[in-house]
Amino acid sequence: MKNNIIDSLQFLSEGKTILYPTDTVWGIGCDATNSVAISEIYQLKKREESKSLIVLVSSLHMLKKYVKVSKKVQEILKNNTKPTTIIYQNPKGLPKNAIAKDNTIAIRVVQDDFCRKLIKKFKKPIISTSANISGKPTPKSFKEIDTVILENVDYIVSLHQQKIADKSSTILKIEGSKVITIRE
Repeated sequence: MKNNIIDSLQFLSEGKTILYPTDTVWGIGCDATNSVAISEIYQLKKREESKSLIVLVSSLHMLKKYVKVSKKVQEILKNNTKPTTIIYQNPKGLPKNAIAKDNTIAIRVVQDDFCRKLIKKFKKPIISTSANISGKPTPKSFKEIDTVILENVDYIVSLHQQKIADKSSTILKIEGSKVITIRE
């Protein structure tokens, strides 16, 4: 794992893309604060920039740098056992192309050991979007990833390539003081 983290950090710090296992499915990622790298991911996925991406952070502390986190949300995050992506209003400190047109952003505090260690060492959030061309099925394993993706990312993490992703994240949306479940 150590070498994969070192190599990933090198590519992320150079504004390049990585293909990596997350706490849900395989993801394509980059520095979430680098608008040029984010644009490259949209191009690779053939996805409109109007469809925002998910951002991964390593901790509640890092999350609070980018969005307002209510006590209710802190409680949800403290008690969740399943990966949980939350859509927040009015993010700050992230490029425009990482933020949805309605000024929201989807962020997940990762549970996966590799992701958490990588993001903690990187000291910045990373983008996470499923490793597929937009409109095609999300691959449930490494071997299902389209060769176009494999050939065009800058670095491929060599961990968990036999793992089958059998879970997706819960998705919640924060609207004022309300928490709305979008996907359980």
